[in-house]
Amino acid sequence: MKGLIVAAGQGTRLRDIAPSKPLAPVRGAPLIEHVIQSAHAAGISSFVVVTGYEGERVEAFLRGLSARRGFAIAAVRNPEWRGPNGLSVAAAEPHLDEQFVLMMADHLFDETFVADLIATRGDRQGVVLAIDRRLDNPLVDLEDVTRVQTADDGAILRIGKLIEPYNAFDTGVFLASKALIGSIGEDIAAGGAGGISGGMTILAAKGHATTFDIGDRFWLDVDDAVAHGHAERITA
Repeated sequence: MKGLIVAAGQGTRLRDIAPSKPLAPVRGAPLIEHVIQSAHAAGISSFVVVTGYEGERVEAFLRGLSARRGFAIAAVRNPEWRGPNGLSVAAAEPHLDEQFVLMMADHLFDETFVADLIATRGDRQGVVLAIDRRLDNPLVDLEDVTRVQTADDGAILRIGKLIEPYNAFDTGVFLASKALIGSIGEDIAAGGAGGISGGMTILAAKGHATTFDIGDRFWLDVDDAVAHGHAERITA
């Protein structure tokens, strides 16, 4: 299984810690190294990383990491990195298999739930999103997290940062097919911005966006100094 990591954004809220969010240090190693290491432990054998802001710096680090750890890591530069994150997913399409695990460079996670997500085999015409149903999770930033509303069977009804009502959080880990890329294109054609959530909304309308409940397992979006502090305290 191949892993796709979106690492193109600026990460302005971590600028005091590092000039590049994927390279922000957590317990002596850059964020993106933690992500790749956990993903590899979950069974992901090779990686595509989409870069943008500070692309040369991130790509240089990835070359060194690949040589040091023996992980196959291909870097793809997204010239539209200032745009929504779905554009980074689309930029990687030529390098992806029909099914892949999509992750964010700033989301830390327990590798066991990623392994279990992969084991579901997913929907080859859609996406399975790993979700957290703990609406009282103290590590979640309610002002920034992507919210999810699901049906009783786990199908996604709505997804977005400001939706109401909601009954889960998006952990930033997806077992995806290339149908997600097609749906991002459909979102753009319909006048949408081209974000991942826009593509997921289209897949949901087609019945091809479902969820995997991670239970009480760890994940953390390291998007600001507060979350970075959590990562320093919690990450082993």
